[in-house]
Amino acid sequence: MKSEIIQQGAEAQIILENNLVKKRRVKKSYRFSELDEKIRKQRTKKEAKLLEKASKLIPVPKILKINEDTKEIVMEFIEGKKLSEHLDSLRNYIEICEIIGKNIAFLHDNSIIHGDLTTSNMLLKNNLVYFIDFGLGFTSQKAEDKAVDLHLIKEALEAKHFSIAKRCFNAILKGYKSSKNSKQVLQRLKKVEQRGRYKLQY
Repeated sequence: MKSEIIQQGAEAQIILENNLVKKRRVKKSYRFSELDEKIRKQRTKKEAKLLEKASKLIPVPKILKINEDTKEIVMEFIEGKKLSEHLDSLRNYIEICEIIGKNIAFLHDNSIIHGDLTTSNMLLKNNLVYFIDFGLGFTSQKAEDKAVDLHLIKEALEAKHFSIAKRCFNAILKGYKSSKNSKQVLQRLKKVEQRGRYKLQY
């Protein structure tokens, strides 16, 4: 049984095993073991629930099994291009960014906040953009939370795809305008960005 750790984060290990992906939440030695068990179990269930809800709206990996004992979510392996590595070289990157914007709009219109919108958490396969890793996600109807989600992808583009960041984000916003609450969220985004600039001055 071939098993390979393809990503090691602070919260979880991502393991590729027999063409399946296992996301396993790691133990935290600084927490009491009972509390740690409870927290990891809750977060595993919460992420699985968000993924399940998102799967009815946009492309995400299909959940095959949830193991509360090992704090694992077993998912299908999406053999796609990680956008963090390929977005700059795609001829149709504007079109792809519009799709990203529409995906975010679908999530937000159904009160799902991804919480970690970066191109590292997006896979391109057959012109579909799959969103992965809902580990920091939650449900909210607040314009503030939706605006912060958009601000995250803007910052990620500026950090990783500097030369095309502005065009990409404008395309994302174009796609996002399909959201019924886009006007309110985009107004809030301006305030979020002003707060960010204010903090940077000090």
